[in-house]
Amino acid sequence: MKIRAVITGATGMVGEGVLHECLRHPDVEAVLSISRRSCGVRHEKLKELLHDDFSDFSALEGELAEYNAAFLCMGVSSVGMSEERYRHLTYDLTMALARTLAKLNPDMTICYVSGMGTDSSEKGRIMWARVKGKTENDLLRLPLRGACMFRPGFIRPTKGLKHTHWFYRVLDPLFPLLTRLFPGSLLTLREIGLAMINAAGKESEKRVLEVSDIAMLARKGPSGGN
Repeated sequence: MKIRAVITGATGMVGEGVLHECLRHPDVEAVLSISRRSCGVRHEKLKELLHDDFSDFSALEGELAEYNAAFLCMGVSSVGMSEERYRHLTYDLTMALARTLAKLNPDMTICYVSGMGTDSSEKGRIMWARVKGKTENDLLRLPLRGACMFRPGFIRPTKGLKHTHWFYRVLDPLFPLLTRLFPGSLLTLREIGLAMINAAGKESEKRVLEVSDIAMLARKGPSGGN
């Protein structure tokens, strides 16, 4: 199956890494990046739409209908943010796009970047985990061919990309040691991208993927180009 993927968050670290893997991968034939500002990448597979209002995608429906996968990588830190504001940026904006995509093409797979420790009960004490849990739960309820919730922990960035957070750049030399100390908590950004592509093309047996599940799914199928 050839994948035509919508990507959000390509101006951030995770989204840029997923986009990078999509552009290299033989099973991905087209990518549509939706963001408020340009991701700065030029490629024959890539089309970029700049869109200011992420609460309303009705004006883009004509562009979105031809895609069969969506990799939702947009996210913000909850540090210093009220629950209302964080919920709007994390839940409301994600669901606005996901509901539009489900309406246009129910034969689609959505992959959403959540996080290790997400609270599926939506009742825990940690604010971000509750909000992420509700986002996951409501995405899983959409009438779609597939939906996979990705819960990465520490992520090793892909060398050479522009949007790597300084925190991950500093820790990158320690990745081999951290892998030995915390084997179930670390992934490479390449693994996340490949796992999303494989989830869209072959469907994942699991709908909520922890670190070990993501690593396993990344190993299925072609590993992409060079």
